[in-house]
Amino acid sequence: MEDTAIEEAEVSGPAEFAPALIATHPQGNSVAVAIGPELRVFDLKAGSPVLSSDDCGDRSHSDAIRAICFSVSGAFFASAGDDKLVKVWKTDSWCCIRTITSEKRVSAVAISNDGLYVTFADKFGVVWLVTLGEDGADQVSVDKKPVSILGHYCSIITGMKFSPDGRFIATADRDFKIRVTLFPKNPLKGAHEIQSFCLGHTDFVSCIAFTSTSENQSFLISGGGDSTVRLWDYVNGCLLDTCQVRDKMGEFLEPNETDDSSLSITDICPSNDGSLVAVAIQSFNGVMLLACDIVGKKLSFLKVITMEKSYIPTSLSSSFSSELLWTVMGASNMPNQASSQLLTRLRIIPCFQKDLLSSENGPVILEDSELPHGEKLLLALQGSLDIAKQEEVLASVLAALKVSMHKMLVKKHYSEERREQRKRGRNDKKIKN
Repeated sequence: MEDTAIEEAEVSGPAEFAPALIATHPQGNSVAVAIGPELRVFDLKAGSPVLSSDDCGDRSHSDAIRAICFSVSGAFFASAGDDKLVKVWKTDSWCCIRTITSEKRVSAVAISNDGLYVTFADKFGVVWLVTLGEDGADQVSVDKKPVSILGHYCSIITGMKFSPDGRFIATADRDFKIRVTLFPKNPLKGAHEIQSFCLGHTDFVSCIAFTSTSENQSFLISGGGDSTVRLWDYVNGCLLDTCQVRDKMGEFLEPNETDDSSLSITDICPSNDGSLVAVAIQSFNGVMLLACDIVGKKLSFLKVITMEKSYIPTSLSSSFSSELLWTVMGASNMPNQASSQLLTRLRIIPCFQKDLLSSENGPVILEDSELPHGEKLLLALQGSLDIAKQEEVLASVLAALKVSMHKMLVKKHYSEERREQRKRGRNDKKIKN
């Protein structure tokens, strides 16, 4: 059992591919991009880049950032990654107010809807919880140390989200499953009961997101390595509908790019009104849009938005107060990649809302000059305005993106001898205080 756990959950080393990430403030106040160890934030209200600083005087992380998120209120932001650190930032000042040390590398992070707790998942599939506020009178004091609340039995957790009402926490893993767990009012001492399992994916689950309607109905959407996007009644663990991406992508891809390993779902992002779902696909230079019929409990193909051949999105985001779909392309931990080559590219799609369902004309991609705050935004988040330099750096990223997601999350099988070699060289030792 020990060998199996190490085989499945270990990290492959410093050269492991790390995609660029993007997150937008719920009220549209700011946008954050993570690339490698760098956290780049732009204040959309002030029209200027943000200089963040942590509680130790450092700016960000020392290794690749793997997960970022805003709280529902937008008051907090969390980042976590391969340096085994989880950082919590106050977004009014962009000062880091908490740094939590994990025993393992971190693969997912989330903030509870009330803003009182941060949860994070490590590479061994354990979900930990820390409190942001002072301990309540009826809660057990934990001296601000993380407390384990649930586990996925040595399977890497690929996504973690709180439900819109805050009652549940959903966690997805590379063993094809999604677990929905009740989140108790007193999570430091309450029992964390399993509400349901959402089972149906035939390969790793790469991303999850909740979508809701004005009638307070909410559903879970997931994407995976089996090139499907699925709609779930997560309370009962029932699969409502499945969209086969492969069936719609044939005319947009090369013949050697139409197998499931090339069509892994990289990210999904529902629109604010729940009527649309944007889908990023591993080998595709663009975004697929799905119509989400909450009443009929159906997902249906709407259209494909193609971008330049050299652009494959690695992350998607949209805020509650905006109709913009933000996309980013980039990667770190590439072979022989210098810190000066941590460049990203941004593309924004307007009109990401239900009116698009009846529109005969497809949405346009905003030109760089049409972006909010133009070159100031691009320089702050991309790292450069030099198009030639971008093309040179992102060319190698493009090649890696077409195979990276599946290689990163698919289970690897090793001989007994190889497992022993990897055990001796693994980077999962506990950090001594």
